[in-house]
Amino acid sequence: MNMIKTLAAHIKEYTKPSIITPIFMIGEVLMETIIPLLMASIVNDGIDKGNMTHIFVTGILMIVMALCSLGFGVGGAKYGAIAAMGFGKNLRKAMFENIQTFSFANIDKFSTSSLITRITTDVNNIQMSYQMLLRICMRAPASLLCAMVASFFISPKLASIYLVAVILLGFVLITIATKAMKYFQASFKKYDKLNESVQENVSAIRVVKAFVRGDYEKNRFRKASQEIYDTFVSAENIILWNNPAMQFTVYSCILLISWFGAQFVVAGDLLKGDLMALLTYCMNILMNLMMLAMIFVFASMSVASGQRVCEVLEEKATITNPEEPVMEVEDGSIVFDHVTFRYSKTSDVPVLDNINLEIKSGQTIGIIGGTGSSKSTLVNMISRLYDVDEGAVLVGGKDVREYDLETLRNEVAVVLQKNVLFSGSILENLRWGNAEATEEECIEACKMACADEFIETFPEKYNTHIEQGGTNVSGGQRQRLCIARALLKKPKVLILDDSTSAVDTATDAKIRAAMKNAIPGTTKIIIAQRISSVQDADKIIVLDDGRVDAFDTHENLVENNAIYRDVYEAQVHGSGDFDEGGDN
Repeated sequence: MNMIKTLAAHIKEYTKPSIITPIFMIGEVLMETIIPLLMASIVNDGIDKGNMTHIFVTGILMIVMALCSLGFGVGGAKYGAIAAMGFGKNLRKAMFENIQTFSFANIDKFSTSSLITRITTDVNNIQMSYQMLLRICMRAPASLLCAMVASFFISPKLASIYLVAVILLGFVLITIATKAMKYFQASFKKYDKLNESVQENVSAIRVVKAFVRGDYEKNRFRKASQEIYDTFVSAENIILWNNPAMQFTVYSCILLISWFGAQFVVAGDLLKGDLMALLTYCMNILMNLMMLAMIFVFASMSVASGQRVCEVLEEKATITNPEEPVMEVEDGSIVFDHVTFRYSKTSDVPVLDNINLEIKSGQTIGIIGGTGSSKSTLVNMISRLYDVDEGAVLVGGKDVREYDLETLRNEVAVVLQKNVLFSGSILENLRWGNAEATEEECIEACKMACADEFIETFPEKYNTHIEQGGTNVSGGQRQRLCIARALLKKPKVLILDDSTSAVDTATDAKIRAAMKNAIPGTTKIIIAQRISSVQDADKIIVLDDGRVDAFDTHENLVENNAIYRDVYEAQVHGSGDFDEGGDN
């Protein structure tokens, strides 16, 4: 019931078409129920008695009834489609909007492929079921009931055959549908795997080609596709018994009605027209029962889809605004006060362990550490992408949990390790940082990020179209565009998460110098693998396995910290980057 309530809340403006559709379907059923009675009247009172006037009048009435039935059917189809498609639209919108509120912890709970399946396949199943509910689920029972009542009105004895047949056939069809249900429910997880295979292959197609793994990916896709095929074949092998059961029941009823009906006609207990009407109702009753059985099968699929959709709709963001949020960040000062964090609440070993740091507003802070030292996790705490388990993170003298989320994240700009650009022009991508930014402001930000120098070489300059993911620009160009985008926010805190790894050291130095001169009041936090990227910072944090090993200037760290000194000497005299290409 809770699932139905959750889903029904999104019908909204499509309530009226949802009410009109069943009314049209009931009208269609009434017309179809009356037509066989009129046909029987033509035979009984017209043909047998030679009354042409009755035949003509009743025939005209049948035509009117047929046209009315057609009109009701068209109206039901139209409004049913409007209601169902609108319902699906609202569900997708609600799911997408809720996903936008998710924290990283919420996102980690659902795979990307699973979310895509839920928004597409699952919602399609629900809206098709809703359309069937409004039309067929209303039409079939009503038609079955009306036909049964009309049959009992004509001949209770012969109608009893239908009643027995309906009970027996209903039992068989429900058994078949129940057995098929488990296969349909299992198919959705297999759809997730298929979507995952496609998504990963397309997004990483360059890697696939570079490592010549096309055959492996083909086999992986083929396996996922085969699993879906096997599941549906198993379901269909059960459902295929619907038809034989239906046909056996139909022909049995026709034979019994014909045999006993003929005896009743000969004995004078039944008119020929009434027998014709009973045979018409026979097909009506049993076909509607078949429809109900198929609806039951499809509904079982939709129940599984509905549960999956409700999981997304009912998922509450682990990070939310406080009741009375602070709407202004005073400055860029940052304090980590005994911060401990775990990705999993059941984990014994924390990712960040008792972090204590104090960063003054306007300082430039470098962060160095090996793979798995939780550098990115540390800075994610500042913009409240994760919430601490113990302790507190303060920005501008206030706990980040006290701020309005939009306010906080507008003042804490993050250039992520994995740079993402969206399809659209360069200007459109830059204005993600500030939707109201003028072209001059965009150009100024690009000059600071050393992006202007390559943008000016493009034929269309700042109107150059960027492909999805930024595939038509180099890695270094993507990084510089993302830095410019962050600078347009004019934040109080700017975090560069290994965001200059794809640019040369000279360009890296130019970017850092430009930011130092242009935004001196902004606190800058730079995660880097190159010592050269952070050695000019006011202070450098050395992270080791989720703990602060040292927090000091470059000179003091070279002299006093073994980890930092080893990295420095390796890069100055030997092998280069400390953790090049590693995941922070």
